[in-house]
Formats: sequence, C-alpha cells, structure tokens
Amino acid sequence: MTKFRINRRGLLKGAGAGLVTLSTPYFFTKRAWAEDFCNDPEKTGKVVFGLNLPLTGTYAEEGADELKAYQLAVKHLNGEGDGGLLNVLKPSALKGNGILGKKVEFVTSDSQTLSDVARAGATRMIERDGAIMVTGGSSSGEAIAVQSLCQEMGVIFMAGLTHSNDTTGKDKRRYGFRHFFNAYQSGIAIAPVLAEAYGRDRRAYHLTADYTWGWTQEESIKNATEALGWETVATVRTPLGAGDYSQFLTPVLNSGADVLILNHYGNDMVNSLTQAVQFGLRDRQANGKQFEIVVPLFSELMAKGAGESIKGIFGTSNWHWALSDEGSQAFTKSFGAAYGTPPSQAAHTAYVQALLYADAVERAGTFYPPEVIKALEGHEFDGMGNGPTLYRAEDHQCMKSVLVVRGNENPTSQFDVLNVVREVPREEVTYDPSIFGGDLGPAEPVPQCR
Repeated sequence: MTKFRINRRGLLKGAGAGLVTLSTPYFFTKRAWAEDFCNDPEKTGKVVFGLNLPLTGTYAEEGADELKAYQLAVKHLNGEGDGGLLNVLKPSALKGNGILGKKVEFVTSDSQTLSDVARAGATRMIERDGAIMVTGGSSSGEAIAVQSLCQEMGVIFMAGLTHSNDTTGKDKRRYGFRHFFNAYQSGIAIAPVLAEAYGRDRRAYHLTADYTWGWTQEESIKNATEALGWETVATVRTPLGAGDYSQFLTPVLNSGADVLILNHYGNDMVNSLTQAVQFGLRDRQANGKQFEIVVPLFSELMAKGAGESIKGIFGTSNWHWALSDEGSQAFTKSFGAAYGTPPSQAAHTAYVQALLYADAVERAGTFYPPEVIKALEGHEFDGMGNGPTLYRAEDHQCMKSVLVVRGNENPTSQFDVLNVVREVPREEVTYDPSIFGGDLGPAEPVPQCR
C-alpha cells in the first residue's frame, strides 16, 4: 500500500527556504504532490474502484442494481460493450481506454445497510485492496459514515443513493460528492402537486424511518406541505427494518388525519405501504375527504415490490428509465441488453457517478485527489438523463431536474409501474447551500493510508 513520505505543507516550507526555485518546471508543479496520496495508481499500477453496497439488509435490492450498474460502467470505461453514456456525456474527456490509459478494476464489500459495517468495508477496500475511489450505498447513514472516513483517508467518495439533506449539508465533506437529489428538493417538487391533487385543507400523519434520511425527509415534506396549508397531526418514528407496521398504523385510524405520509424506503416502504392498504386506509373517508397515502421518495424497484398498492401513489424520483432524452435511452438500452430489465434510479446514479469521477480525473490529468476535486467542483455537464446539471462547488450537491412520479393505474408490463407526472426544472429546486450548514473541510489529504 502507498506510504507517505512528505506532505504539501512541508514541501511549501522547503520552497520558502529556497529549495524550490521560481523556475520550477510545469511537470513538477502539476505533479508536485504525487507521492503524497493514498493508492496512487502511478505507484500501485492499478485503478481500483471500491464498491460499498448493501447486498443484504433492508435496501439490498437497490444495492444489487447498483452493483450491476457499476459493472457496466467499468466495462464502458475500459472500452467494452456499446459505450453507453460515454457516447453522450457533454463535455467529456473519456476515451474508453480506462482512466489515464489504465484499465479500471473493482472490489466489493457488503455494507448490510449498516453504517458501521459500511465504514469498516470502505476502510478494508482502501487499506487492503488499494481503492483509489469509493462509491455506492443506498442509505444516507452509510453515505455520511463513509464520506467522513474518506475525508480522513484522502480518498474521494462518489456517493450512491443517499437522500438525506445532511449528506451535502451539515455532514458534507470535501472528499464526498452526491449526484442524487435530496429530501429538501423532494419537498419543493412534490408539495405543489399534492396541493393540486388533494387540496390545501389536509391533515397529515407521518411514519418516519428513524435515522438521518427519515428525519430530514419528514422535516422537508412537513415544511413544504404546511407552507401550502396542510396541518401535521403527528410524526412517529419507526425502526429501520421493522417488518410489521401494525402497531404504527393502528393509531392513524383515530388520529383525525386524512393523509398518511410514509417516509420509508426499500423493503420498509414496500411493507408499510402494503400493510397500510391492507388496513383499509385507502378505502376510508376522513374529515369528509378520501383518505390518501403519500410516499415522498420511491423507486421502480419499490413500486414493483408493492404491486397493486402502489397504484395512484405520489412520490419523487431522481430519474426514470422511460424518459425520452438521449442519455436516458442510451443507458436504458445498455443496461437492458446486459441484464434484461430496465435500470432503477439507484443503478442510474451509481453508473453516472462512476463516469463523472473518471471524467474528472481525465480532465485533471492526474489521480491526485485535490486536483480531481477541483475538476468536479462547479462542473457543468449534460447528457446523463437529468438535463443540464451542475456539480455545485459550495456543497458538492448536483443541481438538476427532479421528477414527481405516480404509481401507474394501468400498467402495460411488469416494468411499467411509474408515470412521470411532472419534471421539475433545476431552477425550481435550487436553494442556498448555506441553509443546511456544515463545512467541507480541506482538500489536502492527511496521511492516513497505510
């Protein structure tokens, strides 16, 4: 494993003492810190992506789809297959010959949808397997834990599916980047649609996954709907992986609420929604209105798992395979040819993150993380299926369009489970990055890699 010999501060001090002259050649200034970072491919001779994925646990189905996407991305980066989104990314420095001429490899670790396991797995992939970049995850708890580790280790983390405001808010890190949208943006996007569909005089009851994503999802939807006139009757936390939600659903019946908002994801959402429908909530009248259920964030995989229960349910998504733009169709074609099914939003964000990291390295001309960070910060791109997108420098949050979706009432196939009811433009979901606080921290890596 790469060992550190000197640090940037020491070299600068030496420069001040006259050890480096003003006529230092360009190749030295660009590569001055090449010995000073973890798992430098110029030394190890290999480019390894560390894929940290929930292959078991509550979000395992999302993790499995992410793994497929990463495998496809590596093939495309190495010049195999049809090239996928390499053909439509604009601007692009990718050549289809690996990254800086080196073939890409990958190693995997099962995070089990647990933050401590995810952190341990990332540590192992960095220290034992030589990962130059870590990516993946379907839980914000995992993402926050891993990006904190990567900041300490000086290894870039390209987050997978993470939706908590905290990931690029109070817990943001210089070495962490998120392509997926967040809970605040879900609230901005879906609230007007809910008001139009169900009216402004509504009383909502929240059931919320008890961890960082659930907390910020509840807060965001609560604030957005209350701003349009809704009243919040109760907010109740539920444990991750609860399975049986009857004890949480029973109190809803006599709460005075006429909307149930399920801030759940993965198998938790499939279980809680299915059980809520079995309780007869969607057949009820409350306050002189039809009782409704809302799931602020859900994916194609979850919709398929929920079956009949998802029909007519509103939510938000990061992306959908049936979008008509060139990028979406290119990815859907490549993924479908490889695996026989359309890709999920988890697969899409995973694939895109792999390409964006590779493209940033090519543009930087080096794997040295601070230079790659500079290449990502403030980068504008298009062709990835979300319209014109900005990797915002202030918080490393991608700014792009957001989809409001609804469970398809009349599906034509097992994959035709969602309809996009509104594509909310980037301008409407852009917000001041300072509202969630946090500090990105330094870009200069601290010697931690052994």
